[in-house]
Amino acid sequence: MRILSLLGCIGFLFVACERSTDPLTDIITQDEQLQALASDPFHQVQVMYTQIDRDSANRPTFTTYQFNIDDERYFYPASTVKLPSVLIAFEKMKELGIPIDARMEIDSAYSRQSAVRVDSSAANLEPSVAHYAKKILLVSDNDAFNRLYEFIGQDAFNEILEQKGYPKTRITHRLAISRTADENARTNPMRFYVDDELVHEQPLKIASSVHSAEEPILMGEGYLSGNEIKEGPFDFTAKNFFPLTEQHQMIKALIFPEEFPEHAFDLRPEDRDEVLKYMSILPRESEINSYQNRENYWDSYVKFLMYGSRPEVIIPSNIRIYNKIGVAYGFTTDNAYIIDTEHNIEFFLSATIHTNPNNIYNDGVYDYETVAFPFLERLGNRIYEFELERNRTFKPNFTELLSD
Repeated sequence: MRILSLLGCIGFLFVACERSTDPLTDIITQDEQLQALASDPFHQVQVMYTQIDRDSANRPTFTTYQFNIDDERYFYPASTVKLPSVLIAFEKMKELGIPIDARMEIDSAYSRQSAVRVDSSAANLEPSVAHYAKKILLVSDNDAFNRLYEFIGQDAFNEILEQKGYPKTRITHRLAISRTADENARTNPMRFYVDDELVHEQPLKIASSVHSAEEPILMGEGYLSGNEIKEGPFDFTAKNFFPLTEQHQMIKALIFPEEFPEHAFDLRPEDRDEVLKYMSILPRESEINSYQNRENYWDSYVKFLMYGSRPEVIIPSNIRIYNKIGVAYGFTTDNAYIIDTEHNIEFFLSATIHTNPNNIYNDGVYDYETVAFPFLERLGNRIYEFELERNRTFKPNFTELLSD
């Protein structure tokens, strides 16, 4: 009877089927395309899925399922590290008593540091923590992360994450620019102004600890250096790391801070609203003119789960995805809280996949569009279809979440 039941589930008509105790594994293994990739060790697929059930007072309970999760198996987190940069920076601004939109002046005081006085994408042309956060959450801007990294400082970045229960995460470097370990350990001096009054001055900071992995992390068969392919594995030992379990926990704590206080960030309510707003709106819905061109920033530009970063897709207004993606070195990751206000469903889904067909790193040959994005799109839709059919005693009330 169990075999017949599982065969009857093909096509994901779960309502008529015997329920598995592990729906995530069932969803993956019963889909030929998902199974082919997820079962191949080369693709290093990891997935976490959390169901949410509400009681009559709208209080949530969580049931989490894991597929192939291994915190000791390295994957490059790429831009997913930008979410903690926003949360820590906003928390620091609260501690300093400075509004997040205070004007920043960033100086240069060490090798290959760069100063900033103007941000052309800001309506008032002023750099600020708030505006850098918008650029990160809307389109995953690399320079914006680097500026928040410089504001936080390397030691503080790692120490705060460990204190909040993210001990395996390592933040060691800026993104998309080549810097030595010595240069990444030093972060720029800067000043903050409110109405042209200097309210805070921060000197150059030097990290006193080494935050690289304790054991070597060597991957692949070669790597591009300059214009030459070098034989031998690529060294990720000193690269950032953000395991999927900690990514998943962080977004759960952001959406439900009262349920996970030990993992949550101490943000002003209005600052948390700012994070949630810009995590979920689409580039065309923002006030930043340069992001409203759909040829450059389409709806699914940074919404891989369910929509796969396809320029022709228009995401319907009833779907809101609060997420942070990362793409680099052949690793593609998305960490999301997805809601459908029309059908009253919600769930957390985090996944990573490795697509580097020639096993050469840094050469730009990575199969994102043909393998990684379609995998995440299909996975997100299969979980969404399952959620549409899943029974709930009480519907979620999204009023507080969407009130901004």
